[in-house]
Amino acid sequence: MPKPLQEILRYIGEHGMVRPRDIEDIGLPREYLIRLHRQGKINRSGRGIYTLSDANVTEHHSYAEVAKRVPESVICLLTALVFHEITTQSPASVWIALRKGARTPALTSPSVRIVRLSGPSLTEGIENHQVEGVPVCVYSAAKTVADCFKFRNKVGLDIAIEALKDCLRQKKASINEVYRYAKICRVSNVIRPYMEML
Repeated sequence: MPKPLQEILRYIGEHGMVRPRDIEDIGLPREYLIRLHRQGKINRSGRGIYTLSDANVTEHHSYAEVAKRVPESVICLLTALVFHEITTQSPASVWIALRKGARTPALTSPSVRIVRLSGPSLTEGIENHQVEGVPVCVYSAAKTVADCFKFRNKVGLDIAIEALKDCLRQKKASINEVYRYAKICRVSNVIRPYMEML
């Protein structure tokens, strides 16, 4: 196999997923991806996303895909609840937060639901994780619970209450942490009665 193709395979192995522009950034033509795909050495897991054909695909594969294609996004709400294992829900779409005014990504697959945030409610509580070798930003459990109350009209108040109970019961966050993010998200008065009941 020619050296440039070996170099691409090694690069994909190190980074989990690549886009054609990633290959161009390392000084190789994107056409090599098509050649490797035709040879069965790599898979095209989504539009413009390539992985090794023997890559270990996890249940969070769609999170890695979205993070690769929309690097400024943060996994939030129902998707973050699933990531932190504090819900019984199984959302059909990947929920992401983008800053107000950011361009809406043109994704057809995986399906995404977007919420817009600004200031500290966008930047606070972000954790960095690796999913299939791809850096993925996810809001912490405490921040996610506060966000569920902030967006209770989108996700449902019952899901927000369930998330609060599960988060505290599983010790994923303390009451003080959740309350800190509730203040940042300006829902401290909304969440307080539910915290007092627990």
